[in-house]
Amino acid sequence: MTSPGTAPTIRPVRPEDVPAVVAMVHELAAYERAPEQCHLTVEQLHAALFPSAPALFGHVAVDAADAPVGFALWFLNFSTWAGVHGIYLEDLYVRPDARGTGAGRQLLATLAAICVERGYQRLDWWMINWNPAARFYASIGATPMDEWTPYRLAGAALRELATRATPAPTRPAARPGRVPHRGDEA
Repeated sequence: MTSPGTAPTIRPVRPEDVPAVVAMVHELAAYERAPEQCHLTVEQLHAALFPSAPALFGHVAVDAADAPVGFALWFLNFSTWAGVHGIYLEDLYVRPDARGTGAGRQLLATLAAICVERGYQRLDWWMINWNPAARFYASIGATPMDEWTPYRLAGAALRELATRATPAPTRPAARPGRVPHRGDEA
């Protein structure tokens, strides 16, 4: 347990942290009044975080006993206007007994440092509109992007649209002994 005067340490997620992170994802879903929508398993998160070329990354805030008390799960996005990557923060959560310790600020500071080190232009995330964390985000200089409307395609509508995709044309196989180069046909 983290006391309010003890600042947690931030480090990348390790395989042994995955069960605690999954539990916190479920806690976050309950906090956001949608526990029935959260189906994440330990196996799924482990497979997403630890393949040979991961597309999902994570950091944890840990207490003095190295137990996770908060997490940030994120992935890269790309700005076609800026021409560089950025970080999209999928979820950030700090357990109630660790709030006020600086864990959330340090998780965000770690992601900001990654952006700066790698030349990324921005750190983006969404927040449910009634979350009191809006005051915290404003205090660190984050601004709501209210001129953009988020859209989501999921479920039956996603499957329906997928049925309308035009299959890519098949290319003839390369002739034996010739390897296509830069899109040239063999």
